[in-house]
Order: sequence, then C-alpha cells, then structure tokens
Amino acid sequence: MLDSATTVTSAAAIATTAAMVTASILILSREVLWPRWAKVLRSPLKTTLPRLSEEEARHLVYKPDVFPGARDVDTPYGSIRVYEFGPEDGQKVLFVHGITTSCITLLYIANNLAKRGCRVMLFDLFGRGYSDGVGDIPHDARLYVTQMLLVLASSPLSWTGDDSINIIGYSLGGGIAAHFAGTFPNMVRSLLLLAPSGLIRAERFGHITKFIFSSGVIPERILHGLTSRRLQQPIASSVKVPKQAVIGKVEAAAKVASAEVPGTAFGNEDSPDLPIEQRVTHYVRWMVTHHRGFVPAFMSCVRHAPLTHQQESWKLLAQRKPGTTAVLLAEKDEIINLEDYEADGLPLLGGRENVYWKVLSGTHDFVMTHPDTITKEIEHLWGLKPPGV
Repeated sequence: MLDSATTVTSAAAIATTAAMVTASILILSREVLWPRWAKVLRSPLKTTLPRLSEEEARHLVYKPDVFPGARDVDTPYGSIRVYEFGPEDGQKVLFVHGITTSCITLLYIANNLAKRGCRVMLFDLFGRGYSDGVGDIPHDARLYVTQMLLVLASSPLSWTGDDSINIIGYSLGGGIAAHFAGTFPNMVRSLLLLAPSGLIRAERFGHITKFIFSSGVIPERILHGLTSRRLQQPIASSVKVPKQAVIGKVEAAAKVASAEVPGTAFGNEDSPDLPIEQRVTHYVRWMVTHHRGFVPAFMSCVRHAPLTHQQESWKLLAQRKPGTTAVLLAEKDEIINLEDYEADGLPLLGGRENVYWKVLSGTHDFVMTHPDTITKEIEHLWGLKPPGV
C-alpha cells in the first residue's frame, strides 16, 4: 500500500516536473523564435555613426548632411530624420520614398525642384535611413500617414491648409501618398505618383509569399534571418537563389525591394566618387547590418503596407479636381505590370480626362536613372521653369 502511494506521488511529481519543464521550453522557444521587438529601434545615427572613423564616415553612401536643412524630430514613435530646403515662398513639395532605401533615392529630383524655386521636404520612413524603427505596431498606411503629419508639423513654416502642398510618392511611397491625399484631399494641391504600389495584383506578388510573411507559421527569427540574407545579396544574384521552400517565397518579397535598387557591375560600389544610383545596392546591405529597425520594417510592410488591394484608396482620388493627379510609370518596370495598372488603375482614377497618365523610359528605379525626364514632366504639370529661364 505504501509502495503504491509512493509510486503515485512519484509519478505525480514527475508529471508536474515534466509539465513545468515543457512549459519553460515552450516559453523559452517562443521568446527565441518569436521575439518581441522593442517599441523603438534606434537608427544608425545613434548606434553606428558615433563609432565611425573619419575614413569610414567619408565612405558612407548616405551621409547625414547629403541634404541641407536636416533635423531630427522626436515623436512618440521614435525620431524621424527630416530635410527641408529651397525658397521659403516657393511651392511646397513633400516627398515619400519606397520600401527598401531612404529618401536619398529622391536626391536628384528634390535638388532639381529646389533649383526651380520649390520648397522641398524629404524624410526617412520609420525603419529606414536615419529614422528610428517602430517595432510594436504594424507598418501600415495609418502609421505612415501619421508620420507624414508629424513631419509636416515639424516645420517652422506652415505646410497645412487648403491646396498647401504638392506630394510626390515613389513606389511604396506612392501607395502611402494615395492614402494621404484621399484622407486630406483639400490639403493636397497636386499628387504625383511615381511607379506607385497599391495595385500590384496578388498573383504577381504571390499568395504564398503573403501567407509565409503573415501567417506566423514560420518563426519570426527564422524569417528575419532569411530576409536579411536575401537583402544583403547583390541584386543580380536573384536569379541564382534556390526557388525552394521558404527561401523562394522570401525571394518573391525581396524582388519588390530589389526593383528599387539599380544593379551595378562595380565591385567598389561604396566609392564616394560613384553616382548614387550605383551605390544604393551597397547601402541596402549596410542598412541590414546597421539599422536594427530595417528588416522588421520591411517584413511588416510586406504584411501590412499598401502594396496590393488598394482599390478603395485609389477610387477616392477620382474625386480630385481633373489634372491634379498624375501617374508616371516606367516602361520596363520589373514589379508593375503596365497593362494591369492601365486596366485597373485608370478607371479607378476617373480615366485619362481626370488623371495625367504617362509611361516613361526606364525600370522601377527610374527616379535615380531618369530624374531629368521626370523633372521635365513636373515642369509641365506645375508650370515650373528651368533654372536661368
């Protein structure tokens, strides 16, 4: 009888211990495989740049003083890097960049417009460039529209009111800008979408890709590692990445990022003497390593940002005054299918009598490779004159 009682007690103790060990392992594995990102993921401006030597700083692709009028805006979401320059009484232009890089991709166009008398403002989206990352909420249109408002409010000049600003959105920035213009239609005098996201058909982006990033089936840390690995590879290597299992699906998402980054045949693409479009590839790899918020931001954008299924936000733009919305697409865009966009987007925007719609030379990175062509279109749309005219 005693032996029986002892056996039962021992068994109960073993079961309790096993349950506690199992629970501990599950809790530990969850913390390891599904980490909770910090609310604010500090940018390289605070974590990396203070430790760089003068020589290392000289070779930065994106230098903190690349634009004049730099400021860091403290917000509840973290710090935002903002640049504002050009004549104070000029037309005000707000730029919104794409998913992969920073506002440096819009360097040429911004400088061109400042030379034509515009007051321009650029900023780094959360998790890119020198803006902090946001780790605890989705990177969706709501977050980025809020960020745009925070940026506008940080200026010593008034950037709000009826017909107060022109907005230029590129790639993901186009999808974000469409949401902003739809939400604050009276504020936006003119809206220019450059190869915008929003209407990329799901089958072209990949249903499985979306599932892999959104379902939680693949542990977050593993997905983070795979995404980091792919984003650090040269863009030209995308055809060599094995199209198997999860890696192939991460590759599909990375293709969206790759399209914003010009390929380069140079081995020293970080040389400060090369044009920016030939060094951006190096910069993306640098950000993966040095910006804690970059990969989480990219992954969250694949899940939540306005890349696909944005018909409702585009439909609102049809209510804008004819001629105040323009869409410029690239002839050989690797991501945006021109036939899809014309079939899906033009009717939503009210047709050609309501929107200025044009296809230009170049690929998805045409903001860097064909900035003068785009600038001429802006001159036509906004009545700007070239410098010296």
